[in-house]
Amino acid sequence: MEKSLYTKFLLVVITVLSLNFQSMGYAQNLTKIDSLLQEKYSGNTPGATFLISKNGSVIYKKAFGLANLELNVPMKTNNVFKIGSMTKQFTAISILMLMEKGKLNLDDEITKFIPDYPTNGNKITIHHLLTHTSGIKDYTKVKGLNAISQKDLTPLELIDFSKNEPIDFVPGEKYEYNNSGYVILGYIIEKITGQSYANFVEEQIFKKLKMTASQFASQREVIQNRASGYQKNDNYINRMDFSLTLAYSVGGLMSTVDDMFKWQEAIKNNFLISKETTKKAFTNYTLNNGEHTNYGYGWHIKTINKNQTFEHGGAVWGFKSMGVYFPDLDIYVIGLTNCLCNSPTKLTREIAELAVKH
Repeated sequence: MEKSLYTKFLLVVITVLSLNFQSMGYAQNLTKIDSLLQEKYSGNTPGATFLISKNGSVIYKKAFGLANLELNVPMKTNNVFKIGSMTKQFTAISILMLMEKGKLNLDDEITKFIPDYPTNGNKITIHHLLTHTSGIKDYTKVKGLNAISQKDLTPLELIDFSKNEPIDFVPGEKYEYNNSGYVILGYIIEKITGQSYANFVEEQIFKKLKMTASQFASQREVIQNRASGYQKNDNYINRMDFSLTLAYSVGGLMSTVDDMFKWQEAIKNNFLISKETTKKAFTNYTLNNGEHTNYGYGWHIKTINKNQTFEHGGAVWGFKSMGVYFPDLDIYVIGLTNCLCNSPTKLTREIAELAVKH
């Protein structure tokens, strides 16, 4: 064999061996992921579905535990869950879609849309709401929430519930996670479009992305493949009853791991908004003193082993969720669970760390 041919042959062998070793590494890590999930969501307990994608392709998708304890129904990967505060991603992108159409500016004050909102001389903007830096009182922390938890409220009634509470800080001075801000954003979407928040998201996002299993949650509607929600005291119990109007644009959506993968791909590929506008969603914004908030618009901005992540979790009666995306590695991990007792947050981040290693 000529020297040049021999060299080429060696390069091919080395490449094949390298790919095999990488594949073995992935296989080992996926086995570890399996073990972690089986340990946490096993047997006759509420379960979970998890999906991992890399470079736009699904490399792992499995279901664990039970979707319904009373009927002993095993969890499936196409089960539908309430996603809680991951809803905020859809609210934020909806606002950015309206911005691109010239319907609003991010520095618009909220009094432009709610003239009687008591700002007490403070300038509170859409940007403040998106970044949790508005200082307004979070309605979930206001006394009397339980008393209205089963009442169907309009968005304005929900805003009115807490708007007269004193502000926690001057807008822009602190970052403090705030559900009230995203209620106001939902109302702004409705006021501009003349549509309900649910209809806008359905028409402008779910239909466009073919997220056919996703919708605004309903307690009464028969929803195919819906997972039942639970919580746990000494024993498992059915989730607490509440009005979904309280969740609204803050945490009112339902989805599946497959639909959330479609959502992540659409965000990555700038399907709904431009690349420049997408950058706004993932900017690590700063406070008035220059400190970073580690939050963009609807996503936390963090790191795992020095790799930047865009991530968010959710918790709503009976359900918890968590999604982690590595923008530089194009790896996405999404976990949906049907019990408040089994948060997927820490585990999803651990799985994401394993998914990165190869």
